Amino acid sequence: MPGLLSTLESGFVRFRSCVSIAAVGYAALITLLCFPYFQAHLVYLNAVRLPFSADFTTPEKYGLAPNRTLNFRLTTPDSESIGAWFVLNDQHYQSLPSIPQDLSSLIQPALQSRPTVLFFHGNAATRAFKVRVAIYQALTTRWNANVLAIDYRGFADSTGKPSEAGLTTDARTAWNWLVENGARSEDILIMGHSLGTGVSSQLAAQLGDEGITPRGVILCSPFSSIREVLESYHLFGMVPLMKPLHLLPGATQLVSRVLVHKFDSLKAVKNITASVLIAHAEDDWDIPSSHSDVLFQAYLDPLLPDLNVPDFGPKVLSAEEWNHMAEQRKARQVKRAEIVEHTEVPHFGSLDEFEQGDRTVTLVKTHKGGVQDIVKKKFNM
Repeated sequence: MPGLLSTLESGFVRFRSCVSIAAVGYAALITLLCFPYFQAHLVYLNAVRLPFSADFTTPEKYGLAPNRTLNFRLTTPDSESIGAWFVLNDQHYQSLPSIPQDLSSLIQPALQSRPTVLFFHGNAATRAFKVRVAIYQALTTRWNANVLAIDYRGFADSTGKPSEAGLTTDARTAWNWLVENGARSEDILIMGHSLGTGVSSQLAAQLGDEGITPRGVILCSPFSSIREVLESYHLFGMVPLMKPLHLLPGATQLVSRVLVHKFDSLKAVKNITASVLIAHAEDDWDIPSSHSDVLFQAYLDPLLPDLNVPDFGPKVLSAEEWNHMAEQRKARQVKRAEIVEHTEVPHFGSLDEFEQGDRTVTLVKTHKGGVQDIVKKKFNM
C-alpha cells in the first residue's frame, strides 16, 4: 500500500508539473501576441521559407514544364522588390513552334488569349512550395489559364517586412502589372488561399471602390478576420487558443485592441462588386468552415429584410418586443429560402448560391475533394 501511494503521489507531481509548464507556455504565447513584432511572425510565418534555399530563377526544379514559367520581379510604389512567377496557359504553351529563349515576349499574347488567375498564397512557405506548384499546374492545364503568383514582401526572395497594408500594396502592384501588360480586368480571376483570402478581399474591395470589376474572386478556406481566427483557432485541432482568456475579465478585449494585422474580410464585403465563390472543407482544422458561413451571410444580408436586435442591457424585453423580433427572423428565413438555391452533392458536399444584380455569390462546402470543375463552370474558364 505505501508503494501504491508513493506511485500515485509521484504521478500527481508529474501531472502538476506538466500542467504548470503548459500554463507558462500558454501565457508566453498570449503575451507574444500582444507585441507587433511577434504578432507578425505568428500571423505570416514568413520566416518558414519552404523549400529551403529555393532557386526561383529555375522553376523547372520544382515541377513546372521547361521554358513555361517566367521568374521576374515587381517594384511596388513604396520601392519594395517582389518575387513573382508568370506561368503560361496550356493552349498558348503547346502552340509555340519552338522553345523560346525570351519568355517575356510571350506575356502580352498569353494575357490576351486566355484568362489569368492572380494567385495569393497562405502564410509560410514560398511560391515554389510543392503544394502551390501543383495548383499552378492544375490551373494552367485544367482551366487553360495563365497564372501570376507572387511572394509578398518579407516572403521568399521579396524585400521588406509583411503588414496588412504592405500585402495589399503588393497585390495591387501585381494586378497593375497584368493590366499594363495587356490583360483586361474582366479576364483576371483573383484567387486566394487562407491568408491569401484576406489579401484577395482587400484588393477586390479596393477595385470595387474604383469601379473596376475583375472576372471574379475565389476565396479558399477564408476567414472573416484575424481576430475571429484567434477566437476560433484550436491548437492541433483540439485545444481552443483563446477560450481560457474568457475567464479573465477584459483579457480578450485587450488582445483584440493590440491586434495590428486585422485583415477584416467581413468589413470588405460591402465594397466587393465582382462575383464571389467561397470554398471550404468542412473538416478544416485551422480555419473552421463557420467563417465561410459568416462571409456568405454578409454578402446575402443586403437582400434580406432588416433585423433590429434591441440593446438588451439590464432591461427585460416585453412580449411585444420578443414577438416583433421573432417575426423579423422568420421573414428573413423565408426570404433567404426564396433567394438562395441549395444543392446537396452526394459524396462531395453542398452548394449555396444566389444572384445579386449581374453577379453571383456561391458557397461550396466539401467533405473531401477539390472544387476545380465547379469554379471552371462558374467563371467560364
